Formats: sequence, structure tokens, C-alpha cells
Amino acid sequence: MLTLFGSIAVSVMMVSYWLEPRSKWFVLLFAGGSAATALYSGLVEAYPITVIEAVWALIALRRFVSKHRATLVSD
Repeated sequence: MLTLFGSIAVSVMMVSYWLEPRSKWFVLLFAGGSAATALYSGLVEAYPITVIEAVWALIALRRFVSKHRATLVSD
């Protein structure tokens, strides 16, 4: 079951990264996928990957907020 969770988390990350140019919401989905991957890697005790994925989640969340603010200003 844990492997299935990890596979889904990484798949969400990959697909949302591919679709990012289409919508700012895919950036948010990428952040969620990164957070889920960080959780998975923590559960399997792969701590270096946990840190990397957590950082990616924070970077993606920051990018989403920037994109969201930019669209609010332009509207």
C-alpha cells in the first residue's frame, strides 16, 4: 500500500509538472505532489529525499503564490 501511495505521489508530480504552462493551478498541484512524495520518502526512511522534496514543495508553493498574485493584479 505504501508503494502505491509513493507511485501515485510521483505520478501526480510528473503530470502536474508537464502541465504547469497551462495553468497556475498545476503549480499548486505540483507542490502537493512534492509534499506527498516528501511524506512517502519520510515513511520509508529515505531522509535526504524527504528534505529535497519538501524544499521542492516550498519552492512550488512560492511560485504558485507569485503567479496567483500576478493574475490578481492583471485582472
